Amino acid sequence: MGRWRRDRDVQGRTSWAHGRVLASVAVLVAVLLAFPGVVPNTLGNLGSLLETFLPWGGLAVPVLMVLALLRRSAIAMVSLVLPAAVWAGLFGERLLPADQGAAHDLTVLQHNVSDENPDPEGTARTLAQAGADLIALEELMPGALPVYEAVLAPGLPHHAVVGTVGLWSRYPLEDSGPVDIRPADVGGDWSRGLRSTMRTPSGDVAVYVAHLPSVRIRLPDGFDSRWRDESAAALGAAIAAKELDTVVLLGDFNSTLDDRGLAPVTSRLAPAEEGFGFSWPAAFPIARIDHVMTRAATPVTTWTLPATGSDHLAVAARLEL
Repeated sequence: MGRWRRDRDVQGRTSWAHGRVLASVAVLVAVLLAFPGVVPNTLGNLGSLLETFLPWGGLAVPVLMVLALLRRSAIAMVSLVLPAAVWAGLFGERLLPADQGAAHDLTVLQHNVSDENPDPEGTARTLAQAGADLIALEELMPGALPVYEAVLAPGLPHHAVVGTVGLWSRYPLEDSGPVDIRPADVGGDWSRGLRSTMRTPSGDVAVYVAHLPSVRIRLPDGFDSRWRDESAAALGAAIAAKELDTVVLLGDFNSTLDDRGLAPVTSRLAPAEEGFGFSWPAAFPIARIDHVMTRAATPVTTWTLPATGSDHLAVAARLEL
């Protein structure tokens, strides 16, 4: 420490002085991790963009550590304790191993199978072998639908399809129908919402499948999530209106649950978010945009399946009803 304090640069500043910039950056990183809501969405939806990739903010700590070592700055090194502690408080629990033996009543699975999937039959077989009681699929194309129906039917004989989303269940499904989550500016036969009542031995469960619109990063709009946010608001309103107490929502939300744009949904349901469970893109997952959420049911563990022909990984969860 004494050596660091005696070192001076060409301008006569000690390492304490020239470490203040790094220390300030460390404090800023800690603030943004703890309070991402301070970043407004008024300019290019930067707040939502930050929240989408919030766990990766922890990478700033080793980068700043290397810079502090190069500068031999004690104050910069000490300041790194703050963002490291904040990240650990927010995400450290997700590094713990999952309890695969936890008691549960229902195993559910969510997968965007991709409208460009070159191997729908192989994908369907992978899903069928997962042993789920309930499977929700998005981007179901008319040409591939018979393949999924044939492969999944033996273990999951009850199913419902609306537009490009579908549901396969071990237990009877009743009152299945569309949920209108289409943004006002979207025309045509766009239909990405489905609801159904599943008759389980533990009681009736309201099941929703949703595929929210994609987001784009482009000029001059920045992080453009307007359609996605509008669709999330419609989905949240539909869930709030459902009379059944127990709700399971499965879908591709095209964002992480930290994103404030999903607040109409996340404020009403509890997520299955054990571990990081990054699901997209399948080749090198960097974000969990495929989700399982519940009301009056407890997610006890969740995990991702091996890659299929889709650009998403399938997400599975065990639930206690």
